[in-house]
Amino acid sequence: MKFHQGYSYFTLQKFAQAKPLFNTVRTMKDDPNYTDANYYYGFLSFRDRQYTEALESFKIVENEKEYATVVPYYIAQIYYIQGKKDDALAYAENKIKTGQSQYYDLELKQMIGHAYFERKEYAKALPYLEDYVNRSTKVRREDLYELSYSYYKANNLSKAIEGFKQLSGKEDSLSQSAMYLLGDAYLRTNQKSNARNAFLFCAANSSDKLQQEISRYQYAKLSYELGYQDEALNSLKSFLTDYPTSKYNEEAKDLLVGVLTNTNNYREALELLDEMASPSANAKRLYPRILYGRATELINDGRLAEAETLIDKALKDPNNSSVLGLLSFWKGELAYRNNRLDDAIKYYNAYVSAGSPLSGEANANNARYNLGYSYLRKENYAAALSFFEPLARNPALNSDELTQDAYIRTADTYFMERNYTKAKSMYDNVVKFSWPAEDYATFQNAMISGIKSTKDKISLLNTMIRKFPTSSLVTDANMEIANTYMSDEKFAEALPYLNNVIKGSGNASLKPQSYLKLGISYYNLKNNTEALKQYRTLLAQYPNSPEAEDALENVKTIYIEDGGPDEYAAFMRQAGRPISISTEDSLTYSAAQAQFENGNTNAALGAFNSYLQKFPDGVYAIDASFYKGEIYAGKKDWNNALIGYEDVAANAPNKFAEKAILAAARINFFELKNYAKAETYYTQLNQITSSQEDKLEAMRGLLRSQYQQQKWTEASSIGKDLVAAKGSSSDDKALANMAIAKSFQVEGKHDLALANFKSVIQLNKAALAAEARYEIANSWFSLNKLGDAEKAAFETINKSGSYEYWVTKAYILLGDIYFTQKDYFNAKATFQSIVDNSINAELKTEAQAKLTRVTEEESKSSKVSGQ
Repeated sequence: MKFHQGYSYFTLQKFAQAKPLFNTVRTMKDDPNYTDANYYYGFLSFRDRQYTEALESFKIVENEKEYATVVPYYIAQIYYIQGKKDDALAYAENKIKTGQSQYYDLELKQMIGHAYFERKEYAKALPYLEDYVNRSTKVRREDLYELSYSYYKANNLSKAIEGFKQLSGKEDSLSQSAMYLLGDAYLRTNQKSNARNAFLFCAANSSDKLQQEISRYQYAKLSYELGYQDEALNSLKSFLTDYPTSKYNEEAKDLLVGVLTNTNNYREALELLDEMASPSANAKRLYPRILYGRATELINDGRLAEAETLIDKALKDPNNSSVLGLLSFWKGELAYRNNRLDDAIKYYNAYVSAGSPLSGEANANNARYNLGYSYLRKENYAAALSFFEPLARNPALNSDELTQDAYIRTADTYFMERNYTKAKSMYDNVVKFSWPAEDYATFQNAMISGIKSTKDKISLLNTMIRKFPTSSLVTDANMEIANTYMSDEKFAEALPYLNNVIKGSGNASLKPQSYLKLGISYYNLKNNTEALKQYRTLLAQYPNSPEAEDALENVKTIYIEDGGPDEYAAFMRQAGRPISISTEDSLTYSAAQAQFENGNTNAALGAFNSYLQKFPDGVYAIDASFYKGEIYAGKKDWNNALIGYEDVAANAPNKFAEKAILAAARINFFELKNYAKAETYYTQLNQITSSQEDKLEAMRGLLRSQYQQQKWTEASSIGKDLVAAKGSSSDDKALANMAIAKSFQVEGKHDLALANFKSVIQLNKAALAAEARYEIANSWFSLNKLGDAEKAAFETINKSGSYEYWVTKAYILLGDIYFTQKDYFNAKATFQSIVDNSINAELKTEAQAKLTRVTEEESKSSKVSGQ
């Protein structure tokens, strides 16, 4: 009766009431419930941690059929809890070896394995722990660690790795030890990249200071060996700072020198070298090379003043012999770009004298080519010829751009030296080869023919117009024919060509000239009515042009000859030029102009403002606005400078239009970063200029303005034009290819984008190349070519160290690749590294979100409970 009462309490979980009832029955051997009472009493005593009484009861029933498969687990546990670990182990192992199926079979094996593990008998522990973990759905972290460690000691490193990998992510000693051993296991199986990630996790854990120190060193060393030069640099630097007395210090310093030798991370390397109080001999040897490397990066990024400062520093360094020639080339190049022609000549010659060492754009041909242009700009034609001619000795149908241009410039120098026979022979070859400059060569031949025969000149120019109807020189050719006829006083013949200039789309600055010359021609043809009509149109459309002033004089002449002073006065009023006001206009402007020419810019500014207030539509309003812009630009007052330049641009064409439009474009782009307005002015310049140099700059500016606005379709279009343009640089072609690739990306044509990104890398060695390398990896990822994506991401990291943003983006992409491959350990390590080390808040946030996602996915597939 008491047993049943106790059992009722037990089923109701009223254990305190049940226990004394079971206790009463368990001592009555003759009671039919004697065995059951001992089991339940033993269970409740075990629950109450009364292990001696529990053991006594369990021993009574351990061989009973009903309890023989359950009780042994409790008995072994009691021995273990009582500190009788040898007894526990022997008892448990004996029960397992009997072959009798145990209800708590897995738990017994876990205990046996753990006991052997504590005794450091890993070979004996292994089969028990292996069986326990393999057959369990979830296990404790400690169990997985013991199994993995046993595999590690048995040199079964692949299985050790599989277990240790699942123990990352905690901040306790078990996790740190697991990562430390995982790193070693990876090293012993020659998996350095994975070992690096394992040591990264270990280094972030401070539970064991020695393991942390060793792991930080190993992480830095492996970063160096695997080519992560930027990460190796930072890791070695911080290691030496945090562990100044470490036994690994000397080796770390040697590695740091190796990083500086091999790195392309010139920015970081330069900062580090500048911070060193006592640089080593090797560091001093490397310093000029790093200055040169960083300078070329800055040049490619358009930061020319900063680049020149570094080049000057390197030129003064006594250890610069290995890069002296290249330094001279780029010093000359920067001088040339800034129109310091004497300096350009000096340093280009120094480069040639140094043997013309090759590196990208730095080569003998480019140096001699730019020397030719430097002398050409100085109008020293004989000297220019001495550099251009050797570059163009063997012209052919398929000559490269430099050879073609050098050949044409050689012809130009002969032309300027009045050696017309030689010049014509060369221009004839350009025509024969059908080079892109065939239109220009034909035009020049016409000029030469005109020296002896105006008829031949006109014939050639007409040939050029017919053969090249879209040439930018067509308008100039029409004007030249008109001028030739007018010089021969064949005014009627000049008329259609002057009208062609007006109708044409090229060289808008010639249109006011055409109206003026039409008026002159009609005047000489005794058609004053038509002459006045042309002058009236000129004054209406281009009231502020220099030609307008000449037209007014001609109008005055016509009316005086016709005896119509009243009509002349009426004409002047209609043109907005009352006679008395015109005189005051001229005097007021002349006073302002005098101040400007004398260098009194403040007084000139006041005078120009006063003139524009009095005569907002005055004869010299354009001139005054332009000079206002120039004065404000000289003061770096960009907003006020723009007001002046924009007024001039709005009244294009005029004699200052191209200069003002270019200035407005440059200010908006470089100073105010207003890329939309810059685009507007570069577009205007591209449409109206007849100067090849300004057209090239317009296209460059237009591409860069659209690029900054991420207008990829438009940028792609102008980029293709720029690539095909004569005189476009490698920087132009690199940016154009980048824009074309981006437009393909937007359209989802990642396979097509790849070719253009690769072209960028061939053309550029700086920031664009870093971005292109990343985008190649990103394109492969978008195409689900994960192996190619991983390879390209590593190339970004290894070759673009100076560009931290793109390196970090490449790491994020690597994490995405690993995640896609379900390699959660390496994905987690990669994202964690970014979270811990990136200084870019946006990318750090992105990496943290991805890390959270990886951790959640990993926990779903992990063997570890609570993970």
